[in-house]
Amino acid sequence: MKVSSAWLQRLETPSDQNESQSGLAQLSHYSATYREWGEGPPLILLPGLAGGIGLVTPLARLLARSFRVISYQLRGEENCFDLRRRVELKDLVQDLHEFIEWRGLERPDVLGLSFGGVIGLEFAARYSHRLNSLTVQGVGARFDRNLLKIVAGMVLSGYPLPANNSFINQFFHLLFGRGPQPRERIEFVTRQCWQTDQCTMAHRFRLVRKLDLRPRLSKIRTPVMIITGARDVVVSDKSVLDLCSGIEDARFVRLHNGGHLAFLVEPERVCREVATFAYGCCVA
Repeated sequence: MKVSSAWLQRLETPSDQNESQSGLAQLSHYSATYREWGEGPPLILLPGLAGGIGLVTPLARLLARSFRVISYQLRGEENCFDLRRRVELKDLVQDLHEFIEWRGLERPDVLGLSFGGVIGLEFAARYSHRLNSLTVQGVGARFDRNLLKIVAGMVLSGYPLPANNSFINQFFHLLFGRGPQPRERIEFVTRQCWQTDQCTMAHRFRLVRKLDLRPRLSKIRTPVMIITGARDVVVSDKSVLDLCSGIEDARFVRLHNGGHLAFLVEPERVCREVATFAYGCCVA
């Protein structure tokens, strides 16, 4: 079932409706809802495994001070039946390539968060000449088979869950890292993440469970900034180190207060780092 305009409006505050523009990109395998904020050099913001555009909107608003921020819904986000045919990471990479072509963007900057960062890295390995820079946050070179991700993957894949399930809500909470979080922030994350269908989340988990980027990292010629949260319980330090060492032109930034969702915990810092890095690549 296609997303309705009423559903989209639930994700927006009145002020956000005034400052952003929405549209529909007719791609080969699905119609992708996209939104834009601000003016300046184009920056494509790739959402993560769950939550879609709604979860990254607060960050997009801040980035819009320096960029024309463009974010689109990944395949399966609004309609899980878009995943009826066998869809692999390479297909999501082609969606990004097609979206860039459809939007007429010439060497944009890309910021990929978590699962979106994986897509960004795979894209850079194939189409480095199409990017000015790539920034990723919450990504490593390979999938670490720790208990947290295995249990979450098994539950999402094997059991139908009611909306707002307490077990998965606790998993979302752990993505902030250790320590208490404001109630409003936790409620925002759980509300947005449950907008993503369970089968779509399970499908994306299956894609990253067999992930190993190391053989393809040497093909990346795009400057890449790798941001990681010191409290990230999903991506190990070893996996991040492998990612940094495998890319020829890589910069590493560590956020001391953030976990896997560091872009929500330290958004101002993330925006400063992205702007400094992207504009520096443009001058170079």
